[in-house]
Amino acid sequence: MIVGVCTFSAVSASSGNPGDRILGVYKAVKDGAVSKVRFTKTGENSYRAQVIWLENEKHPDGTLRRDVKNPDPAKRSTPASQIVLIDKVSYVDGEWKNGQVYDPTSGKVYKTVVTFDDDKTLRVRGFLGPFSKSLFWEKLDE
Repeated sequence: MIVGVCTFSAVSASSGNPGDRILGVYKAVKDGAVSKVRFTKTGENSYRAQVIWLENEKHPDGTLRRDVKNPDPAKRSTPASQIVLIDKVSYVDGEWKNGQVYDPTSGKVYKTVVTFDDDKTLRVRGFLGPFSKSLFWEKLDE
C-alpha cells in the first residue's frame, strides 16, 4: 500500500506544468563574470530568475558589489548577489516569454524569450526592437 501511494505521488509531481521545467539553478557567464542563477515560480504560470551567487561578490577593497546601475534608485543598494535578472516570464508554446531581462552591467531592461537548446542549455534572448542577443546558461544539478 505504501509503495502504491509513493508511486502515485511521484507520477502526480512529474506530470505538473511543463513550464516548471525551467525551475532550478544555472551557471551564467557574461563578459567573463560567473554567477549562479535560480529560476523560481512566482505565480501559476509566472517565473523569475535571481542571482544567488556571484564569483566576485566583493570589490578589491572588501565592500560588496551593488546594483548601482539599476534605473530604480530604490534598488541600487541591492547586493549584486541578489539581483533579479529575469522577471515575469510565462510559459507559452514551449517558450518562456512576455517578461523582461535586466542587464546589471548597463542598467537596461529588455524584452526576453527563454528556450532550451538541449536538456542542460538554456538560451536567454534579450530584444531591443528587431535586434537580439543570446546568452547561454548551463543547468546545474543542485
